[in-house]
Amino acid sequence: MTTELPGSVSVVIPVRDDAPLLELCLRALERQTHPPDEIVVVDNGSSDDTAAVAERFGARVVTEPIPGIPRAAAAGYDAATGDIIARLDADSRPGPDWIARIAGTFRDRPDVDFVTGEPRFYGSTRLVHWAGRHLYIGGMYAAMTPLLGHAPLFGSNMAMRSSSWRALSGEVHREERNIHDDFDLSFHVRPEMTVLRDRGLVVDVSARPFQDWASLRRRLSYVVPTVRLHLPQETPRRRRQARRQAESAIRG
Repeated sequence: MTTELPGSVSVVIPVRDDAPLLELCLRALERQTHPPDEIVVVDNGSSDDTAAVAERFGARVVTEPIPGIPRAAAAGYDAATGDIIARLDADSRPGPDWIARIAGTFRDRPDVDFVTGEPRFYGSTRLVHWAGRHLYIGGMYAAMTPLLGHAPLFGSNMAMRSSSWRALSGEVHREERNIHDDFDLSFHVRPEMTVLRDRGLVVDVSARPFQDWASLRRRLSYVVPTVRLHLPQETPRRRRQARRQAESAIRG
């Protein structure tokens, strides 16, 4: 847990060959009531004009040529200079108060180290939207929260204090390609750190991962390898015990 007050906000967006959606995301960031202090776009080996789009919107481009979201996301967090690091994906479309809500949360809750939000899916059908939100995302929170001892981080809509990232940056699994980087970071959250699930922090996210079985199967296939990296050394019982001890120490 940290008591530093929030100041500047960096937005990190890892991208690979997603220039059209990145442009829409950056347009949404232009409309923020609380503009970001910087936008860091991590070009993860794109063959399209991702970098040119980012530069046109004034974003700072960080190049990570080795494919893999864990490497790309970590490179963006490392490069960010803000006191708060917010994370979106290229297909995320934040509402105009997204950064303002994040900044307000960290200002008003000095005990919070991480904030994770909710998706509102666009594209595809209403049934796919419902299944994505209630079965996939709802299932993620239902399954991962007891396992972790806190809410899992949702990479398309999350934020953290830069000091928290610096504390964990040397521990996350950057070299693994077929894992969920946000789940991996969630496992590394320390017992004394606090994760807030803000159900009012909503971002529009593409439903394309659920539009066909192959895409969904690929995303689901990353879950088990991510969990295996941390179990059995970090069983739910051990994690809960460590968190209770940390909370007792904080209370004095």
